[in-house]
Amino acid sequence: MSEEQKRQLNQQLWNIANTLRGKMDADEFRDYILGFIFYKYLSEKMELYANDILKEDKINYLEISEDTPKGQEYLEAIKEESLEKLGYFLKPSELFGQVALRGNGNGKHGNSFIIEDIQKILINIQNSTMGTASEEDFDHLFEDMDLNSTKLGRTAEQRNEVIAKVLSHLDKIDFQLEQSKIDVLGDAYEYLIGQFASGAGKKAGEFYTPQQASKILARIVTLGKTRIKSAYDPTCGSGSLILRLGRICDVLKFYGQERNRTTYNLCRMNMILHDVHHTRFDIKLEDTLEHPQHDKLDAEAVVANPPFSAKWSASPLFMTDDRFSEYGKLAPSSKADFAFIQHMIYHLAENGVMAVVMPHGVLFRGAAEGHIRKYLIEEKNYLDAVIGLPANIFFGTSIPTCILVFKKCKEHPDDILFIDASQHFEKVKTQNYLRDEDVDRIVDTYAKRIKIDKYSYVASLDEVRENDYNLNIPRYVDTFEEEEPVDIAAVATGLKELETEMQSNDEIISVYCSELNIPTPF
Repeated sequence: MSEEQKRQLNQQLWNIANTLRGKMDADEFRDYILGFIFYKYLSEKMELYANDILKEDKINYLEISEDTPKGQEYLEAIKEESLEKLGYFLKPSELFGQVALRGNGNGKHGNSFIIEDIQKILINIQNSTMGTASEEDFDHLFEDMDLNSTKLGRTAEQRNEVIAKVLSHLDKIDFQLEQSKIDVLGDAYEYLIGQFASGAGKKAGEFYTPQQASKILARIVTLGKTRIKSAYDPTCGSGSLILRLGRICDVLKFYGQERNRTTYNLCRMNMILHDVHHTRFDIKLEDTLEHPQHDKLDAEAVVANPPFSAKWSASPLFMTDDRFSEYGKLAPSSKADFAFIQHMIYHLAENGVMAVVMPHGVLFRGAAEGHIRKYLIEEKNYLDAVIGLPANIFFGTSIPTCILVFKKCKEHPDDILFIDASQHFEKVKTQNYLRDEDVDRIVDTYAKRIKIDKYSYVASLDEVRENDYNLNIPRYVDTFEEEEPVDIAAVATGLKELETEMQSNDEIISVYCSELNIPTPF
């Protein structure tokens, strides 16, 4: 599929999403549209797989009669294999295309009122996984799709009409799932999440990291690698950031944790839509700092865009927690930034790389944060690089941010790289945007670890000590631009000429005032 075809597909999907615009907020109709797209994906995947199984019998999955003994025999056999291979099961009458047909008064199964059908089908998808390896991955996956919400329409008939229209439009789109080498649907899903994020304001930061920022993080932690055993994002949102790693190299397993249930559901859908088999991801629902869910994990790649300066309990009990105990102090309850960093370092493998987005305050704030920062640099020597990003590139906040890169086994143990990319961006409407060349320059500079005038600097650990472990980027990267020298003599001459001209103008005005018999203004 060409880039133009992808663009047209994305626009088509966004137009369908707009069917619900005006009825509810962006972050609400997002859940319906993405949920229906996911249902369509599961259906098409199911049909393709079933038809492949039935190839030898020379029949089509939709041809199976569900009410006959022979048909039920077929369905039981297909269900067993489908649960093993796909992790879920759908009967022919439950497939998206068949429901869409019924919604428009067509099809051989029932009438055009489809709300109850869809609700049962979504429950059946979840129930089909009970007792199987995929049960946790499908548990409550569709709970945010309330088809009886009055926001879809005051009456059941009005709601049915809206849903039938959305399904009908989606049914006309070919996601080309049979072409396994392309990821049209995954790309389209990412596009829609990005579009919803741009319209969701501050809430967007809870579930989406802008694509260009994701690229920087992903490329840094996968630098020089073609395969990664495990990738981890402790604040995974919709999963867009961690999935970016899979576009660069082969990731054997994805781990993530998310405290918001709606976003957690989005993430699991996003994994499956990107054809990540349920055995290759482990996404948990809980607060990462208060209730971590991956105790034994040592990840080869760790990435995150945690909520900036979030609050946490900072309970004294955490002083016995292995994630924090060796530092001697906890991050303050009003700012959990370093708590996230400590948590991520705890789960970083000895040969791993970690990249995390942080507010600039972590670079210079004192008290407990200063103590933790010093410990990470002086005692552990884990900090590899500090990368300053432009302001206003993340949804929901306009503050400048930075990327901190950590390694437990640094190739360059005697220094820290500083990059100031804060002035390199393009302004798009009210948002600043990192261009491909900006991303490439950051990653290339990190990879080569070079000094570039007014852009990057390699600081020795001694220099960092001299600065009392203050990592504020302007201390290391001098971006000062000298102003043009002022010609004082020329300025004085200009002032004299201006004074002469003013006197001449005063005389002219005085003459006019005399002729008009009015007092002069000076």
